[in-house]
Amino acid sequence: MSNRQLDVIVFPGGLNLPIWAADTQGFFADEGLDIELHLTTSSKQQLAGMIHGDYHIGMTGIDNVVAYMEGQGEAEIHAEPDLFAFMGGDDAFLSLVTVPEVKSFDDLRGRTLSVDAMTTGFAFVLRKMVEQAGLGEEDVTYQGVGGVMERWQALQAGEQAGTLLLTPFDIIGQKMGLNVLARGRDTVPAYQGLVGAASRKWAAENGDALVGYIRAYRRSLGWLYDPANRPAAEALLVERVPNMSPEIAAATCEVFCDPATGIDRDAAIDWAGIDEVLKLRSEYGVPQKTLVDSAKYVDLTWYDQSAP
Repeated sequence: MSNRQLDVIVFPGGLNLPIWAADTQGFFADEGLDIELHLTTSSKQQLAGMIHGDYHIGMTGIDNVVAYMEGQGEAEIHAEPDLFAFMGGDDAFLSLVTVPEVKSFDDLRGRTLSVDAMTTGFAFVLRKMVEQAGLGEEDVTYQGVGGVMERWQALQAGEQAGTLLLTPFDIIGQKMGLNVLARGRDTVPAYQGLVGAASRKWAAENGDALVGYIRAYRRSLGWLYDPANRPAAEALLVERVPNMSPEIAAATCEVFCDPATGIDRDAAIDWAGIDEVLKLRSEYGVPQKTLVDSAKYVDLTWYDQSAP
């Protein structure tokens, strides 16, 4: 009997390491699952696809889930969204990376910063960074470019002065002469970045598959945090991430597997981090809403059943 296929939409990059590891180590197969990864070009494409049922699971920012549930997303939607986060993950390892000639926030005056979309995809973290650095909304221009790969390519081409990138793009960028002006966690110390998300209807009808996905993912995190598996994890990054050298792969694994600031070892929800997401969305979201109920966007029913 063949394994059941789950269509999972993700952003390109090294943060897919737990999925790659779970696949190569057979953890998904042990749950009777076959994972088909789909790479998105933007949060708009990703969230629209999830809402319209094109994908079963999305690894995405909780901010995206909140935005579309609150009618603040940019993509055109032809169905009523019922998305929720079923597990946590990390703070997205966000960094503001700029072209070589931009070495300070003051150098950003009159320049353009790229974002995924204007109202989602961590754009509000970038706006808060700029604000805390003493720049006004009139001092910089924000341009929606798309997902992390699209922004990364545009930055290398010099089409914008800077953008928010996720590890390992920040590490690769520094090796290429780009600058890291600020880290997301310095601006918002508690922040829930990437989560596992799905529609409530699909989860209710496919609970066994969702529990199996979460169990395999959590098992993969345990594997990644075992120092004995570090060489294999680094090799996966070199194999699957463009411009990834063994040196950068080692540095990336150090970031991802840091016990204090890395990927949460149990893929647990960071409730304080979601509170911060809601504060930023209450400040910058359009139409403006005051959002305070973190539990509205999370259901841990299936996570609680996934303990190894």
